[in-house]
Parts: sequence; C-alpha cells; structure tokens
Amino acid sequence: MRRLGAGTTLTGPRRCNSSAAGRENVTQYALQRFMARARILHHRVIMLDTGTTTSVMRLSRPPPLRNLRAFCVAARHRSFKFAADELFLTPSAVSHQMRELEDSLGVRLFERKTRALALTTAGHTLLDEVEPLLEALDRSLAQIARRSGRQTLRVLLPPFFASELFIPRLTSFCADHPEIDMQIDTSDPRPSIHPPTADVSILLADTEPQGLTSCRLFSLNLTAACSKEHAPTVARLGSEVFKQMALIVHKARPFAWTSWADEVGLATPEPKNVIELDTMSAVVRAAERGIGVALVPSVLCDAWFRSGALVRIFSVELATNDTYFLVSRPKDSEKPEVKAITHWARTQFRNHPQN
Repeated sequence: MRRLGAGTTLTGPRRCNSSAAGRENVTQYALQRFMARARILHHRVIMLDTGTTTSVMRLSRPPPLRNLRAFCVAARHRSFKFAADELFLTPSAVSHQMRELEDSLGVRLFERKTRALALTTAGHTLLDEVEPLLEALDRSLAQIARRSGRQTLRVLLPPFFASELFIPRLTSFCADHPEIDMQIDTSDPRPSIHPPTADVSILLADTEPQGLTSCRLFSLNLTAACSKEHAPTVARLGSEVFKQMALIVHKARPFAWTSWADEVGLATPEPKNVIELDTMSAVVRAAERGIGVALVPSVLCDAWFRSGALVRIFSVELATNDTYFLVSRPKDSEKPEVKAITHWARTQFRNHPQN
C-alpha cells in the first residue's frame, strides 16, 4: 500500500490468473495513480489562485480526462478555434469543456479577451503540471499493453483511401503482426493535420508535412471515367460527350475539369448539367451508376477499373500537386507498431507508378 498525501491511499495492482483481467487491474491502477496526482494538483492550483496556504476543500470528483486533454491543447495554442481543429471538435464544444473544467476546479484558467486568449497564473500552473502527467499516463498505458504482449495502433486516414486501398490490403499486415490491434479513424474526409489522438496518419498535402516523421506514398492523379454502360456512347461521341452527359464535380476540386481539359488539349467542357458532390466516394458511385462522367483518383479506383464497374474514357491523366504521406510524431516513430505500419506502407506502394 502506498500513501500519496491529501488523504489518498493507493493499493498496487492485484495479481490475477486471467491475463485480460490482469491488464484491466493494472490499467485501473495507472488511472488511479493519475487521478490521485490530479487531486494533489488541485490543491496547488487553488492556493495559487487564492494566494492562501491553508487547506482547501477537496475535489468531490476529478475532472474528466477529456477536459484536461482539451485544456492542454487549448493552452498550447492560446486558441479554442485551433484547439477545436486539432481535436476534431467545434470551438463552442472546446469552450464548454473549459467552462466545465474551471467550474470543477473553482478557478479561472483563461483570460478571455476580444481577440486573444491568455492563461491565468493557475492556468500556467495547470498546464505545466498536467501535460507531463498526461504524457506519463499515455506511456504507462502503452507499456502495460506492450507487457501484456499486445500493442494498439491508432490510424487516421481519409475514408475513400481506407475503403479502397488500406483495408483491402490489410490482411497481409494482420498476418505478419498478429500482436498489433488497430483503431482506424475515417471521420475526416480530407485530414490535413496529424492529431494527438492518432499514432500515424495518412495525409493528402501539396508539401511534405513539417515537424513530423513522414513517408511519401504516392502522388494523386485524376482520370476521366464513366460507367461501362456509357462507355460505347463516350467512344462514339468523343469530346462531344460532355454536351450529352452530366459532369460530376467533386466539391473539393471545383476547377479540376478545367485543368483536365487544358492537359488534354480541349476546350473547357460545357456539359448538359453539373452534379456537385462533397465526397469522393459519392463521386465514384455516381459515375458507376451512370449519372455522368467524373474525374476519379486513378490509384484508389484501380479495383473499380479492373472489375469493369468504371471505364477510363481518355488515356491522359491529370497530375495534381497533392501527395499522400504517412506521418507520425518523431517521438512515436520508433515505436514497434509505428515502424511496422511504416514498413508495410512502403512495401505496398514503393513500386507504384505514381511514386
């Protein structure tokens, strides 16, 4: 048994014959240690804010970890908006979490100004104390998972990349690394930052991401395609096809067709009508269902072309400025699970024609 002060007593992790139950016991012990440290920190923050050295009322319930994590991000950026972008929340949600945290601690952590956000003395103290605690907690949980023989890899990637390339090829990775569990996040249609909630991310960017360990996968090229039912009509009409069929446009690339026409040496298409869709999966599905012609990513749609669901209607591809990068934080890049997925990704794409 171990006493940490402020009336908090900890017992060590109990032995257990079941490995799963043992892992749960040890994980709970790590969390218990963290929350005991948080209670002690609460006393320090209160005394700094009030200027008193007398004992204060203890926390009836420690603040949620999500609020503490959000606080560290907001305090680092000095902005709820930038914190929201990193945490995939709305600024109002981050602001609400900060109000909850301030209410639970009984102190102000931020000075909210018209166009700026500043930390109070208590806020500075909380950041200095909590950030290393959260990092230590994450390390402890990761070590516990490794000692139990299992590792968890958190991966963020675009949803269409996941469904068309990553998941169909994942069998080989799972076969080679049965000890690695994986959590795949596809909530962002085009992730542009590597969030703290991921160990590795696949980002689509026009330059190599800075401050991260990156592995270049392949460039993004677009090719014009239609359904197999419409392929004979396209072959017969040639460039006149745009006057007879709808033009499918990806909302994220509104001028892609103009760039494609310049590349092919044609006038800008004047279509029968335009169908704008906000995800690439919807664009590809619309073309496959015969709604019109679309510019689709040639690599990601390879299976669609091989199955005959989609047909290329021109041989020329539009080379974009964007490239897929697999990225991780430098401190994470040497983790066995991160090294494993990086090696696997290089193996999958190193001989790709667009690499």
